[in-house]
Amino acid sequence: MYLDKNNGLHHPFDSQFALTCPHCLTYSHLTPVSIPRYAQLQQYKHKQTGIVYRCDACNSAVFLKFDIKSYGEDRVDFSSKFSEMERPRESFNFSYLPEEVETLFKEALSCYANNCLNAFASMCRRSARLVFRDLGETGKLRIFDQFNDVKDMTALDNETFGVVKAVVFDTDDLPTLDAAQAGLLLEMMKDTLYQTYIRKGKLQQALMMRRYFLEDSETNITPIQKQKG
Repeated sequence: MYLDKNNGLHHPFDSQFALTCPHCLTYSHLTPVSIPRYAQLQQYKHKQTGIVYRCDACNSAVFLKFDIKSYGEDRVDFSSKFSEMERPRESFNFSYLPEEVETLFKEALSCYANNCLNAFASMCRRSARLVFRDLGETGKLRIFDQFNDVKDMTALDNETFGVVKAVVFDTDDLPTLDAAQAGLLLEMMKDTLYQTYIRKGKLQQALMMRRYFLEDSETNITPIQKQKG
């Protein structure tokens, strides 16, 4: 991806460039509508620059920030990686979560949506500590095993997985997260809370309702009267 001296933006994935829009929450194609000026970039030699896109689904502005890889004689090359200045707010079912865990994880999701990735990591660690306190040492070991199972299922590399695991289980200083690591941490936390509280709560509720209807049907059974003669 690069900007030429005539202010032409060259996107190698232009027709396929799509994201989940932070405004309408639709996975939609994005069209660039405001790009940096070649002359200004060459003059000031910024390390980063921004591009404003239009969501093709709702026409809202979506701002992305790119690192600049290099300045050439007739072009400026951008990194293919970018940062979303506004992230779509993550949806999550908070039913069955303890109140304290719900409060902290809601704040964690808010940090993630606002691209405050290290604050997000801090809130995830605090949420995890409440879960471990609630479940005890046995529950913590079970969640540790769940993390390792996810690593095996998804073939995660050791470095990325090690950073995420350190956020949740270590007591040392928090590691600094990049966008990919934060995204993985988000999915691991959502899966942990679902397996720990939501799945259990749904099963308990379903079984309770089945017992209720079974008992209700048994009490309403009318005995068959024997016919005389």
